Amino acid sequence: MANKPLNRTFCVAPMMDWTDRFCRAFHRCMTEQALLYTEMVTTGAILHGDRPRHLAFAETEHPVALQLGGSNKQDMAECARIAEDFGYDEININVGCPSDRVQNGRFGACLMAEPHTVAECVNAMQNRVKIPVTVKCRIGIDDQDDYPSLFNFVETVSQAGAKTFIIHARKAWLKGLSPKENRDIPPLDYDLVYQIKQDFPDLEIIINGGITSLEECTDHLKHVDGVMLGREAYTNPFLLTNVDSFFYNQHKLPMTRLNVLERYMEFMERELIRGTPLKNMTRHILGLYNGQPGARAFRRYISENAFDDDAGIDVLRQALTFVEDNPALLVA
Repeated sequence: MANKPLNRTFCVAPMMDWTDRFCRAFHRCMTEQALLYTEMVTTGAILHGDRPRHLAFAETEHPVALQLGGSNKQDMAECARIAEDFGYDEININVGCPSDRVQNGRFGACLMAEPHTVAECVNAMQNRVKIPVTVKCRIGIDDQDDYPSLFNFVETVSQAGAKTFIIHARKAWLKGLSPKENRDIPPLDYDLVYQIKQDFPDLEIIINGGITSLEECTDHLKHVDGVMLGREAYTNPFLLTNVDSFFYNQHKLPMTRLNVLERYMEFMERELIRGTPLKNMTRHILGLYNGQPGARAFRRYISENAFDDDAGIDVLRQALTFVEDNPALLVA
């Protein structure tokens, strides 16, 4: 998979504490084509931590990209090499996370003020790997002068060899706003991202931030090369069942929510045998029935019962009785 050109028309964003391998397995039950991203993993975790725990993924997750946090070009290059050996299809550099912890480690959104540092990382990484090295950034930070700063960042980093930029269409305020507030309070400015595509037509520009429907994605694709959904894909995951037909001309029989959960339950049963706690897997499915009759009872039953040490797949079968009129679901 590593050398196959990636189609980034539709991507699911890297989200800390959310897009772990269980979440990605769930999302892959609904879309074969969307490019999936890991949570951000730091260079320190890869170089000095439990490498398989941070990097292992299933073959069925392809196409899948690792998001990497760091700013030391040697460490970034070595981690890129390790990730390529693990089989990832892309390495993405995090230049968008605004948390204090990330700032203290001198990576994430604060690097928007250091485009030459990011450029050095891109160059060092590309010299070590054959898979694409991409950059995810904001439109700016703090009191940067909006478009000129973004233009300078993209120009500097692209000259080092980066061909793909995923741009979250909000500034990050590193002082005064929490990471959660930074996802909502800074205003969206999609036009700045569109302008980058116009000024750098040879670059692949992916837009991110505040997108809540596939119809909105289609509108954005009139201006940029791809779209990335984050929270909406997580909290309303069933929309992913239409991604392959919307964007990849892959038309199949429509999936139901029950179809999706049956697929994921097969994965969960294999993981349970391996000793994975049920709670690690069920937390990602709580939004599957959003907007449907019985959704609240479905979520509540899972939340109240999946945390037992001996919880098994029967928790899901019982939860389904609140949303699906099918007594056979109770049968193991």
